[in-house]
Amino acid sequence: MLRQRVITAVILVAILLPTLVVEAVWPFSLLSLAFISAAGWEWSRLNGAPGARAWLMAAAVAGGSIYAAHGFGLPVWQQPEVLSASQPHVHDVGHPLAGFYTPTWVWLVALPVWVVGGGLALRHGPRYWGQWPEWPRRVLGLVLLIGAWLALVDIKAQGGNFMLSVFCLVWAADIGAYFGGRAFGRRKLAPAISPGKSWEGVWSGMAAVLLLAVLWIAIDRHVGVDSPSLYSRLLLGIGPVGMVLALAFLAAMSVVGDLFESMIKRQAGAKDSSQLLPGHGGVLDRVDALLPVLPLSLALMSLCHA
Repeated sequence: MLRQRVITAVILVAILLPTLVVEAVWPFSLLSLAFISAAGWEWSRLNGAPGARAWLMAAAVAGGSIYAAHGFGLPVWQQPEVLSASQPHVHDVGHPLAGFYTPTWVWLVALPVWVVGGGLALRHGPRYWGQWPEWPRRVLGLVLLIGAWLALVDIKAQGGNFMLSVFCLVWAADIGAYFGGRAFGRRKLAPAISPGKSWEGVWSGMAAVLLLAVLWIAIDRHVGVDSPSLYSRLLLGIGPVGMVLALAFLAAMSVVGDLFESMIKRQAGAKDSSQLLPGHGGVLDRVDALLPVLPLSLALMSLCHA
């Protein structure tokens, strides 16, 4: 199993890295679109719609993502235009954040969807999720996956350092929660969904994210990077207290994303979302925590006025 996981990881890195270093934008857009479409295929299968309906879901995710990206003017196929220094710094729900492309309202809508909807879903558990009709569950998946891909493309346009800082936030929260939960875990977080998770693991994940932020801000200040990180932007825009609260919130939402996917799998009686990634399960298994963090990190950016 370990050998299979390593081989799959090496292959994925070998495919991903060239799309990040080449100047053209379209290779990354196509690769990420393929992954998010595969996640749509998995979502449909987990929610009672396998076969042709799952392939239709994958096509809907791809088509909807491209349609929305073109509607918002996201740089999917060509290099993004450099923002003029004289361009006014607009903060309005009908316009994108300065330097971004997607209107702010998209991320402000994603905020209650994930916070309220995710909280209700986890509170009522997998039994109630399974009682929903199939079609609203598929529509919800369609919206969540398209939103995550739009956020990813918008984040990618900000530069490699910014994008990597968002990804590493999720990874730090996961690693911190794993080791903190093993060392200090006493109180179960959601035993009906994921018995291994504990509240102590959540606090440890938040602490790991804050430590990462301190180190990354120091790197931003002393090392030449292509763009400020998420941490530096939050610190500059909402101050140290606001940054700590924002990062703790994102770390918590990464846990919600993880638990939400676990709840769907438990209701479906599946251990993994699929076997598309040998040794790692499916695409949803790898991106579950990113689904809320990608759009919600941009929602928090709307608070930054610097």
